[in-house]
Amino acid sequence: MDSEEDRYRAPALDKGLDILELLAEIDGGLTQAEIAKRLGRSPNEFYRMLDRLVRRGYVTRIDGDRFSLTLKLFGLAQLHAPVRRLVSYATPFMRELAEETRQANQLAVFDRGSVVVVAQQEAPGYWGISIRVGSHISLYDTGSGHVLLAFRSQEERLMMINEYSSSTEHPTMAREFFDRLDQIRERGYEMMPSAQTAGVYNLSAPVLGPDGRAIAALTVPYITLVNVPQAPDITETLEMLAKTSQQLSELAGAEVKKRA
Repeated sequence: MDSEEDRYRAPALDKGLDILELLAEIDGGLTQAEIAKRLGRSPNEFYRMLDRLVRRGYVTRIDGDRFSLTLKLFGLAQLHAPVRRLVSYATPFMRELAEETRQANQLAVFDRGSVVVVAQQEAPGYWGISIRVGSHISLYDTGSGHVLLAFRSQEERLMMINEYSSSTEHPTMAREFFDRLDQIRERGYEMMPSAQTAGVYNLSAPVLGPDGRAIAALTVPYITLVNVPQAPDITETLEMLAKTSQQLSELAGAEVKKRA
């Protein structure tokens, strides 16, 4: 009689999970032959499975014949409960930031090849720049995208760019672009004219996990307010943004440590 485990075997699923678990342990990827050798099987057994994993975005080809994990599994893991917790924790801080700065603000994450707005706080007055929750924004020419890239390793940056570019056109990534990301990381924030709306400056700061990687970007689309008493200027707004992002980072780190 078959054991309970054998009765419900799914060989194809097991094969795919074996590949994912193996690649998760390897830096630099493996060839199809190396995967087969490590798993004790014939290379031909893995051709179709690897093709499907690449097409579904879980695995990518590097250096022509090597296979490596993408960030898709990471994105799936971050999508539901962790993001909901982050939004729940962030909401009162974002509301306070909007009241103090008189500006709108939004929280964005990198999810499965996209930069997605997961929370948005309206400006308390008549004027402000709002972005709908669920909107997909650019990785290359927004403050949020720059911050999400800046606070990652170079290898992770390239993986994020590869995932993003699979669904949209992108410019050639010049050395100057990566230099800019390094500068953002060094100073701790991004400040740039909006590439989408004239007269708006994107002020963006990271929400960091305990490992120092950006798990989200908090952004104020700053507009100069005329005839608004005691409205903070752009420098004061940037300081308030940095303080709020630091508070959220501390909360994110404390939550991870508590659950560990």
